[in-house]
This record gives sequence, structure tokens and C-alpha cells, in this order.
Amino acid sequence: MTPKKEKKSVEVSENTQVWSIEDARELYGIERWGLRYFDINTKGDVIVAPLKERGASIRILDVVDEALEQGLHFPMLIRFQDLLRDRVERINNAFNDAIVEFNYKSIYRGVYPIKVNQLREVVEEIIDAGSPFHYGLEVGSKPELFAALAFHEDSESLIICNGYKDHLFIKTALIGMKLGKKVILVVEKVEEVKNVIKYARKYKVNPRLGIRIRLSSRGQGKWFKSTGDEAKFGLTAPEILEASELLKEADMADCFKLVHFHIGSQVPDILTIKKATREAAMYYAKLKKLGHDLEYLDVGGGLGVDYDGSRSTFHSSANYSLNEYARDIIYNIMDVCDLESVEHPVIINESGRAVVSHHSVLVVEAFGHIKKIPDIKTAVKPKLKHRLLEEAWSTYSSINPDNPLESYHDALQLREETQTHFELGLIGLEIKAEVEKFFWLISAEVFKYYKGADYIPEEIMAMEYTLSGQYLCNFSVFQSLLDHWGFGQLFPIMPLHRLNKEPTEKGTLVDITCDSDGKVSKFISHYEEGVDTLNLHPLDNKPYYLGVFLTAAYQDIMGDLHNLFGRVNEAHVFLDEDEDSGYYIEETIEGTTMEKVLGLVQYSGNELARLMKRQFDRAIKDDRLRPNEAMRLLNEYEKGLKEYTYLDLL
Repeated sequence: MTPKKEKKSVEVSENTQVWSIEDARELYGIERWGLRYFDINTKGDVIVAPLKERGASIRILDVVDEALEQGLHFPMLIRFQDLLRDRVERINNAFNDAIVEFNYKSIYRGVYPIKVNQLREVVEEIIDAGSPFHYGLEVGSKPELFAALAFHEDSESLIICNGYKDHLFIKTALIGMKLGKKVILVVEKVEEVKNVIKYARKYKVNPRLGIRIRLSSRGQGKWFKSTGDEAKFGLTAPEILEASELLKEADMADCFKLVHFHIGSQVPDILTIKKATREAAMYYAKLKKLGHDLEYLDVGGGLGVDYDGSRSTFHSSANYSLNEYARDIIYNIMDVCDLESVEHPVIINESGRAVVSHHSVLVVEAFGHIKKIPDIKTAVKPKLKHRLLEEAWSTYSSINPDNPLESYHDALQLREETQTHFELGLIGLEIKAEVEKFFWLISAEVFKYYKGADYIPEEIMAMEYTLSGQYLCNFSVFQSLLDHWGFGQLFPIMPLHRLNKEPTEKGTLVDITCDSDGKVSKFISHYEEGVDTLNLHPLDNKPYYLGVFLTAAYQDIMGDLHNLFGRVNEAHVFLDEDEDSGYYIEETIEGTTMEKVLGLVQYSGNELARLMKRQFDRAIKDDRLRPNEAMRLLNEYEKGLKEYTYLDLL
């Protein structure tokens, strides 16, 4: 078979493949990580069902179009508030169902850890959705406590106070207790017990105290080093006994109400959770027998989110469901308490990631494509005459099923030789450019011959990443996906439309920051470690939108200001069956302007304008600008300070 016929055969084989919506679902794993909240409709557009089968579905790009009409630009974050409320209900129902299933003799009182997403709109929705369940709040700092006290109005729900505490933290918590709130101060060191006793006497209030215990059980995943003997927080067994004696001496033994532990965020393996729960339950039982009027056992956070859909022990996954997690917590606490013949405690957990992650989608626009393979339909013999070019053409034109790997090796050698000649000044830029063009053409052609092969050499497997292009996207990884940059957290990413057509390109995503780390080059897959490229569609001079999912935990609040790119625009969506569209945008929040973000680093907008005016005045005086033109340009500068920090591609 001649090389020409072989190439034609490959093209026909690829073109006869039939692409379906089911193929798109499988490729992007949306049914694995989407928990039935997200899907693809028959037209190839991503939809969201905030209440799953209990409510309507929304085409995400319909929300995008409406937000654009209201003046928002990309990147934008869309919050589906009904989905957030659904997550609150599901975690409470999971625990309550497990309590009934095992005939557990106490109740569940969950709390939302504000640190996961402190935005007022998020906290308000969680408080409102959780009110039927007396769902409370967890705080870890003074600012969080001040906010929680103001928004907390349910006398049955809890405020759990974690973190190191100074006198103001303790006094403010005691003020909440004076107001009749169920505030529990979880002490992190023995010294805090002494301070609580001191200020409780001053304010004449019987405090509710918890003690965080330092378990021997270690966590798993990215945060495992924060547990066990290396834990930042918690009291050892001797310190717990010391704290117990201090309370007894102060006649406050009955104020010790809660045992707390935490084995890290995003725990991927349910066995780790089971082991830690049993150890903590034993601490609870033994302390109960020491005469303390304990009521609560707080199992902390750690409930994982299956970001990649692999249902594994990979750090971006979890090998258990919400219901399994709740059942195992309930059963193991009950089993230990029954063995020790102590009352079942009120169970608290501090799950934040599993509550908020799914409810927001980051929408970014891809506006450029940096390709390595020349965008030509048919390669032709170079017109320039040079031995290196002749060899490049000969290597390309003679590729056949018997020599693809040999051809690739020849191309590598030729590229290296060309670079050496260029550095020595023996060839011009034109020759170098032509050889590089043929190197990429040869690489792409060789890669075709190995598609579907039983054995693929390692260097050919690496080609998929090498040949992939880069899609320029209007966003900042450091602002919106800090966990991906910081420690490789995988987030589901996929096109929001055109999914009825096969995505034939493979690429990585690069942001608009002036930093080589501003990129996404690892994506979810069937494999735990992820893959290096994402399947995408060719850009066709029309808007191309990508969605980044499961980003609402930590990313909103921890994003930094690299290159002074600020917070992104937001649209908050509610379902409403009375609306023709089935939903409405309840609120839009404009992202950070240039003036505001500059103010965060001590640049005053007024001062900048004043300094610029002085320069324009000087330009007028020096006859470099006419007064009218100078004032017009100054006005444009001042107006620009009020604009969004990201690119305006409209």
C-alpha cells in the first residue's frame, strides 16, 4: 500500500465515525461527577437541574445570554441557589435517615463552616435552607464569628467556634451565649480553658465548651499531614485530662459539652473516616465516664467531593457517597457508645465542600488557539532550496505503515541539526521556520498511525500532549482556580455547547495573566491521575464557552490578585415556574473594577487621575497635545478606572 493511499484510508475511517450525545457524556464524565445536577441536552448544550428530578432544567448558555444583556462580561460565575439549598437538605436528610435506620437514640445538628465560602449570599441561603433542620454555623476566626452572631437567629441551631482564640474572640462568643444562642467554644490548647474560665466568671455565664482531640488516626489525601502527631490543632490525651481537672477545679465540669476531631479536608477513603470516628467515639465515652456532662460529638469536616467521577481514593475523588458517609458515622458512634454503655451524643459534622461545591459554574470564553501543527490542508514541497529542507520533505512524504517511528526519529534528528545550524549562523530564519513546520507535520502524521494500536511506544504516547495546542481563555487561574495551581486539584471542565459535534482538537487552557503557571494542563478522566489535554472544538470565529464546575468551595474566597485581576462577575439564579424560561436572575454582582483592585494595593483612583492630569497639562504646555484632545484622553483614562479588570472581547 502506498503512503498516499494509507493517508486517505485513515481520513475516511475517522470521518465515518458517528458522534452522539452519549459519547459527549462519556468523554467529559458528566454523569459520573454531575450527581444528576448536570447533563447535556439533545442539541449539545449543557443543562443544569438544580433540584434534580424535582424541578426544571436550565440551559446554562441561556443564563449567560441574559447576563450579557444585563451588562456582565466574561469571566462570570453563575450560582444556582436552588442547587445550594438542595445540597443543604440532602446532607441533613442523609443523617436523619441513618438515625432512623439504625434506631440511633439522639439527633443530628450539622453546621456549615463559613471558611469554605464566606460570601453573604451563600451563607444566607444556607441558613434559610437549613432552618427546618436547625442547621448551624462553624467559625474559625473573629470576623467569621462577628458575622455568624449577626445572622444566626435560631435558638436551636449551633455556632461552633474553632481556631485559636484571644480575649476578644472568647468575650464575643460569651456575648452570643448571653443572647441565648447555643455557642460552643472548642478549645485548641489548655491555655484557652483558663481564659474561658476567667471571662465566663467576668460575664457571669456558664459557657459551653468543646475540646478538640488530637487523634492517633491519620487522615488521607492532600491534607493528611495536618492530622495525627503533626496536627496543628487539638489536645493530646494528657492535655485533655489537664483541661478536665481545670474545669473541675473551677466548678465548671458540667460546661464541658463537646468532643471534636478533624482529620482533614476532602478525605477520599471511607475507611479513614470510619477509623477516626471510632477513636473519637471512644474518647467521648471515656470522658463521659469521668463525670463530664457531654452532649455532642463533632466529627469535623472531610466529607469528600468526587471531582473526577472515578469514585476512588485519588485526592480529587471519594470512594463513598453522602449516604454511606452518614450511615458509617451514625453506626460507628452508636456501636462504640453501646459497647461502653453511655448515652448516644448529638452528632455534629462540619461539611462545607460537599454542601457548596456543585452550586456554581465558572464560565470562561476561549478567544484564541495557539497551534503547533500548521493549519494547512495539504503540504507541498518547499520552494526554497537547502539540504535540510529536502530531507524534511523526503521524511514527510515517505511516511508509511512500516516506518512511522523511524520517521519520527529522523524528524527529531533533523530538527536538532537545524537548530545547531541556526545558532552558528549557517542558515536563515526562513529555512529554520520551514523545517520546524515539517517537524510538526511529520509528528502529527506519525501519531495517526498509532491510533487504536495494541502497542504504542512511550514517546508516541507523549505526543498527544506535545501536539496539543493552547486555548487562550479570558480568566485568571490564580483568582478562580487557586487550588488547581496550588496543589493540582482537578475540576471538571467542558464546553458548554457544540457537544452534538465531535470535539476534534486536544488542548490545554492558558489564562491571561503574565505568568507561565497561569494554565490548566491536567483534566479529569477515567484514570485517577487525570489526563494532560482536554478535547475541544476548533474555534470558528464564533464565541466558544467553557464551563468549570464544582468550584464553589474555597476558590471564591482564596483567589489571589495576581496581575491585579479581581473577582469575577456573578449572576444568581432561582427556579420559578411562573417565568417563561423557568428561572430568573435574582441578582447580579459586578466584578472588581480597576479602581477598586488598585485601591487594595494602596493606589487611590483620585490620586492616579490627579497625577495623570498633571502629565496631560505638561503635554499641553509643551505643545505635544491640544487641550481638547488632552482632556478627551484624560476622560478615557478616568472612565477606564471604573471598568472590569478582565478582557472585554465583545
